[in-house]
Amino acid sequence: MNAQSLTSPHGEDGRKPRSDGEQSRARLLQAAIRLFGNQGFARTSTRDIAQAAGANVAAISYYFGDKAGLYQACYASMCAPAPENIALFDQPHLTLRQSLDGYYQQLLAPLLAGDDAQQLLRLFYREMLEPTGLWEQEIRNNIQPEHLALAAVISRHLGLPQATDAVHRLVYALSGMAIQIVIGRDVIQTITPHLLATPQAVAQWLQYLGDFAEVLVQAEKNKLQQG
Repeated sequence: MNAQSLTSPHGEDGRKPRSDGEQSRARLLQAAIRLFGNQGFARTSTRDIAQAAGANVAAISYYFGDKAGLYQACYASMCAPAPENIALFDQPHLTLRQSLDGYYQQLLAPLLAGDDAQQLLRLFYREMLEPTGLWEQEIRNNIQPEHLALAAVISRHLGLPQATDAVHRLVYALSGMAIQIVIGRDVIQTITPHLLATPQAVAQWLQYLGDFAEVLVQAEKNKLQQG
């Protein structure tokens, strides 16, 4: 996932203001993410989306082709391509800690999406509960390549020629720590809201996750050295 906000079509963040067409498309995406997340794909009509976005139904056909195309565009707007994410942690010159920091940076990116974060996550939850096929596509196109890339990085630092079952288990554990923070955002905000209140607070999570991950990798290395 990425952290690009969908709620600033008028250039309040200092960037060049979008054209009317870009603003219309962004409003449709924002409305669709909210409605698809709340109601699901089947129960959300193009009329509902157009009305919520203050746009004409024909604009959906113009920008996205149809409702399915708009649904796919919602996912595309949330997810950075796997090669971009992998490049953050899989580089020959990176130390283990630098690789771990880069990996967690892209996993925690949704927490920096501001008010959009919950809407983006709700859409993911809805797709997992009521799959249309995009979740399986997300696994194949993004989650699997990133998992295998991190497994290769960890194997390299452990001195292994390829990933073993133990390495794969370790990678699932490493990713699980960050995923728990993202999907458990409501829990954290209820119990200890200050831990996610600011970008600085999220940065502290990155530091802690890197610390925890280094310990787990070292533990696996110790096991290998002990035979």
